[in-house]
Amino acid sequence: MATPKTPRPAAATLPGTEPTAPPAAAGVHIRIGGADRIAIVAGVRSPFSRSFDVLNDVDPVELSTQVARELLFRLEIPMQDVDQIVWGTVVAVPRSPNIAREVALNLGMWHASGFSVSRACASGIQAVATAAEMIASGQCEVIVAGGVDVVSHAPVTYKKRLVDQLQRLQRAKGLALVRELSSVNPLDLLPTPPALTERFTGLTMGEHAEQMAQNFGITRAAQEEFAIGSHRKAHAATQAGLLRDEIVTIQTPRGPVAADNLIRADMDPDKLAKLKPVFDRRNGTITAATSSALTDGAAACLVMRASKAKALGLPVLGFVRSFAFAGQDPRENMLLGNVYSTPVALQRAGGLGLADLDRVEIHEAFAAQVLSNLKMFASEKFFAEKLGGRHAPLGELDPAKLNVRGGSLAFGHPFAATGIRMITGLLRTLQADDGNLGLATACAAGGMGGAIVVERN
Repeated sequence: MATPKTPRPAAATLPGTEPTAPPAAAGVHIRIGGADRIAIVAGVRSPFSRSFDVLNDVDPVELSTQVARELLFRLEIPMQDVDQIVWGTVVAVPRSPNIAREVALNLGMWHASGFSVSRACASGIQAVATAAEMIASGQCEVIVAGGVDVVSHAPVTYKKRLVDQLQRLQRAKGLALVRELSSVNPLDLLPTPPALTERFTGLTMGEHAEQMAQNFGITRAAQEEFAIGSHRKAHAATQAGLLRDEIVTIQTPRGPVAADNLIRADMDPDKLAKLKPVFDRRNGTITAATSSALTDGAAACLVMRASKAKALGLPVLGFVRSFAFAGQDPRENMLLGNVYSTPVALQRAGGLGLADLDRVEIHEAFAAQVLSNLKMFASEKFFAEKLGGRHAPLGELDPAKLNVRGGSLAFGHPFAATGIRMITGLLRTLQADDGNLGLATACAAGGMGGAIVVERN
């Protein structure tokens, strides 16, 4: 692994850059949309696959199209009834920068202009939030909100000097052409791999998670226990058929793909203990087993007002009650976006607390990140210093409520699709377990976080 760049100084060392608390929620917004609530009618997703594996031959636009088409076919919704498509994506596709519009065109929905959103790992939550806002404001009635990332199709670039030389080669003739060819450095012909570091800090997400593990005393043993639990729950849910309705079969040139392929039926604790740390090889605690894998996948859900769903005779999974997004200084514990966004979402939902929630989904980028956020949920010092005392500590979350069917450590993490998986999966668990209130929250690159509160009744 290449030596990481030296991170920029912590905020405390820079005068005038002390961390500031996010603004207090502007009032209390209970049940967005008022009495006629914003409903999530249904949601589906592709199988989540390890990158460069079974979904390797399906590009993000085609994968998104298959998922969106199946969602609408299952509900027997005419294409012309969909007003808009909002699609999240993180890994840019040069030929199709606006994936949402490409999906609309593939489905023959010329009228749906379609637009894409990106908020790193919270992009799926953003897609649903944007759809809810557009419907609540009267701009649209029916929206397909989705997200996709196919790391297998991440763009590979070349050094800028080679690009400049290729431009000159197109114009050169005779001896000038020979001179330009002879000046090409063969090493420049090697492609530049996609950047894995945060531009602002120079560190990878894993290195930031490693810092958090050390700062908050998250042990390797605790991380491995959490990862094993995630896989165990996901495997049990799969075996029980609880995921059958949410996964659609994807057609690929090599045949159909119908199941997730990252979930491990059995994880040996002794083998996990022997794995070498990935991000800090000398003193680190995070391994491949306690990190979410590079993943390909797409997900989508249908959003509309409750009255519209009733008029169309559609079942409803649940309703959007509130949501919030937050930012923090990424130089200090960058993956704590859950702690910054969750209190605001709960306040906007009517002053809810963790005890009021029946189920909670926290995106598992790393086991250390989840455990750090859970620890800070209950920290009076953190809430006083970092959130300016605007919110009381949330307290401890009952482990029995958390990621009851597994999380990203087991399913994988196709960046923009994860939020949709979490929200629709959360609503399904509420339905199955006769619960009502749920929270889905994700940290995101750049020191961001997103949280959404949903309700079934």
